[in-house]
Amino acid sequence: MRLADHVRILGRGPGRSRSLTQDEAAEAMGHMLRPDTAPEAVGALLMLLRMKGETAEEIAGFAAKARAPFDDLPRVDLDWPSYAAGRTRGTPWFLMSAKLVAQSGTRVLLHGWNGADDKVRRGLEDLEIGSASNADEAASLLDRDGIAYLPLETLHPSLFRLLGLRSVLGLRSCINTVCRMLNPADAGASVQGVFHPSYRLLQADAAQRLGWNSLSVIKGGGGEFEVNPSKDIAVFGLRRGQMWDRTQEARWAAPRRLARADPMRLSGFKTLDDLPGFERSIVVGTAALAMETAGSGIGSDHSENSFARRHETHAA
Repeated sequence: MRLADHVRILGRGPGRSRSLTQDEAAEAMGHMLRPDTAPEAVGALLMLLRMKGETAEEIAGFAAKARAPFDDLPRVDLDWPSYAAGRTRGTPWFLMSAKLVAQSGTRVLLHGWNGADDKVRRGLEDLEIGSASNADEAASLLDRDGIAYLPLETLHPSLFRLLGLRSVLGLRSCINTVCRMLNPADAGASVQGVFHPSYRLLQADAAQRLGWNSLSVIKGGGGEFEVNPSKDIAVFGLRRGQMWDRTQEARWAAPRRLARADPMRLSGFKTLDDLPGFERSIVVGTAALAMETAGSGIGSDHSENSFARRHETHAA
């Protein structure tokens, strides 16, 4: 099938159009990733999906095809995507959480792109989390530090090109969700943040179709996997390959916003003891949920509550 055939399936009109099957979505993604595919057809397909609303089958098919080039990446325990655009992004405390998880012995692979906002990339430098340009560099960083970051523009230039169409089309497309579902190293567990709550179940359903084992998706700070300790957090995902959800109760008494008018630089905080109480609770609460997710993915006895008790100073 040509990409035009996939566009026709989606755009025939009321009563005749339908969603793509998982196999059709994989085939369509193969076309979109090719540089010689007509850009008009790519834009048409992405905007038809935007208007219709993508299904879990479509996301699973797109993601399965998009991750095909990554068989040489090293083994990791936890996949941690970061693709929020940054407009509501405060200090990226989740990076400190990821490093804390890595220091516990869980191998963490971060990957992402955050548009024009540089807070995440700057935070990686502040925390000395190394960025890799290829699989060998990622393996070296993981062996040395237990954590590595892969920029999407280096990891998958073709997918990065599709993500960049947001500035051309003027709207978010399903490629944002596909990037979150990439799991390039085929980790047994993944943690994901979303800005719009409806995507939590969509991504969990797609992950189950892809055969994933463990996943936690939350509406997190700025769209990232970052827990606000002053709010109850609805967590959706998978445990042992089955659909799962729960509500994580607030750990901080007074309501607080994650974003600040003057985001702090992470370079000023080398240990948890350096953090103010609320920020410490963000870092530890996020790390604890990530640890529990990874434990479900690799069969270890990681307890979220015990991890939090070891690291968190509880607020009154």
